[in-house]
Amino acid sequence: MLKTFRYTAILEGISYLSLFAISMPLKYLAGLGEPNKYIGYAHGFLFIAYIILAVVLTQSQKWGLKRLFVLFAASLLPFATFYIDKKYLRE
Repeated sequence: MLKTFRYTAILEGISYLSLFAISMPLKYLAGLGEPNKYIGYAHGFLFIAYIILAVVLTQSQKWGLKRLFVLFAASLLPFATFYIDKKYLRE
């Protein structure tokens, strides 16, 4: 379960950065809205999977609410999922 969550966290972080670094400039600077749609869908799916897996993992590992809050906050900040992978999720 931890390995699955780690992969999901990394993919969610990549999709979040792709949304800001690739698709948003394409949408607003080049007028191309199509990449934003697909990257946005992928990011939305990965974000929901990340949150669900964070709750399930927190319960199965018997972690406290503080760690769940840290995991949730990391999903909202760019680069934070990479940080929590290194600090909290490495075995």
